[in-house]
Amino acid sequence: MKHYSSITELHRENGFVPPEHPLISFARCNNTCPLGDREFTTDMYMIGFKKLKAGMIKYGRTKYDHENGSMSFMKPRQIIEFNNLEFEEDGFLIFIHEDYLAGHPLLAEIRLYGFFEYESNEALHLSPKEEEIIWDLYNKTIAEYDNNPDEYSREIMLSYIGSILKYAQRFYKRQFIDRTGLSGNTVTRFDHVLKSYFESGSLAQRGLPTVQSLASQLNVSARYMSDMLKQETGKTALELIHIHMMTEAKNRLRSADVSIAEVAYQLGFENPPYFTRLFKKEVGITPTEFKRTLLN
Repeated sequence: MKHYSSITELHRENGFVPPEHPLISFARCNNTCPLGDREFTTDMYMIGFKKLKAGMIKYGRTKYDHENGSMSFMKPRQIIEFNNLEFEEDGFLIFIHEDYLAGHPLLAEIRLYGFFEYESNEALHLSPKEEEIIWDLYNKTIAEYDNNPDEYSREIMLSYIGSILKYAQRFYKRQFIDRTGLSGNTVTRFDHVLKSYFESGSLAQRGLPTVQSLASQLNVSARYMSDMLKQETGKTALELIHIHMMTEAKNRLRSADVSIAEVAYQLGFENPPYFTRLFKKEVGITPTEFKRTLLN
């Protein structure tokens, strides 16, 4: 698999004009975008906007949904594949080497944006007004990039890119709200998958369910599922797992002839003290205190 450690190498091998800067670059995509037809990884963050007419984009070996105007966000060392791309309108790609962010607050901020973890059917779909905002910020960044560089250039460009990311976060929130049918369906399906896991006896056989394993059953990335659940329920996927777990624990603790350790093992906890700590955190009292209240 090809790995691009430098922006210069990426530009040279994919037919882009040589970059003006070795650690940050921009590429306009008109009808096509010549970014290879094989899997590759990079040491760069990539931000893209495109209206895909034909072809395929894969991120983390998962097909991206790119109907209508959409943005995608890719992080260093994630597997990417572009195949036979054709665009309905103009698009762009921004490449930011992680070294360019060193020592800048944006490096910490960019790691907090969940959409760099999103995968299947999770591209950001923009309204026409939102497209105008993104293009305006992109053009301002390009104007600074093409200007004679000085001690202010990096700060100004990263400020504009930071604004693009902040708007993307806002637009994703809007997308979650607009797709209430989809988010509501995700909550329902999540509850069903989680309930089935408990009822099938998987706890004793496979241990506690993970956010990743549940997300894979819903065909979404773990980060996207958690963000969507948070938008709809106010709770992350892990918080909902813990709530469901403690409801099940309380049901089992009601049996007088079962010990706390037995309940912990039944629920997939290899360490009963950890079960006790989690129970107290979620319920407010220890399992022993809970059983005592039942006796009283």
